Amino acid sequence: MIEFALRRAADVRRQVLDINKDARARQKLQKSLCLWLTGLSGAGKSTIAYRLEKQLFASGRHTYVLDGDNIRQCLSRDLGFSEAERVENIRRTMEVAHLFVDAGLVVIVAFISPYRAERDLARSRFEPDEFVEIHVDASLEECERRDPKGLYSKARRGELVNFTGIDSAYEPPEAPEIRLNTVTKGPDECVDLILLYLDSNGQSQRL
Repeated sequence: MIEFALRRAADVRRQVLDINKDARARQKLQKSLCLWLTGLSGAGKSTIAYRLEKQLFASGRHTYVLDGDNIRQCLSRDLGFSEAERVENIRRTMEVAHLFVDAGLVVIVAFISPYRAERDLARSRFEPDEFVEIHVDASLEECERRDPKGLYSKARRGELVNFTGIDSAYEPPEAPEIRLNTVTKGPDECVDLILLYLDSNGQSQRL
């Protein structure tokens, strides 16, 4: 028999820290930022994310990539792929990304993140100039043609359920800060476009 009430978040108080986000970013001589890449499986999110990180790292930025497959193997290893579990997966990732930005880092999130409502929720956790939504855009037909992990073939055979683009919806961004057509542009060109956007908006400035 349980004879005590469960302690929920209402019983927890936020601790005020002496060292804040701005101080951490100044220490690293950069502006902290969340770059959120969304798109279908096979669109090129991870390829672009890791090439972008290499470019930023080489220029002296302090970075980290949150990749969907990696998070599924640790933080979200207990989650499946139902709609509710996908929403929870994004919520967890959003909070980790928020902590990284608070730590003064440039965090690059590479997730299918299929639902607009969850991406909008993620945006709401950041200051307006801290969140950049990047639609890595390739048609379902092109992603199926690439099928780098063989997942589309499995989904078409009924071996995978709730697979985005097949039997689970993908809601493309309506007004992302950046849209990358990976059918017509290669990964390096896409990275250059992201860096150009950041430069033109003052988001890649050194402090």
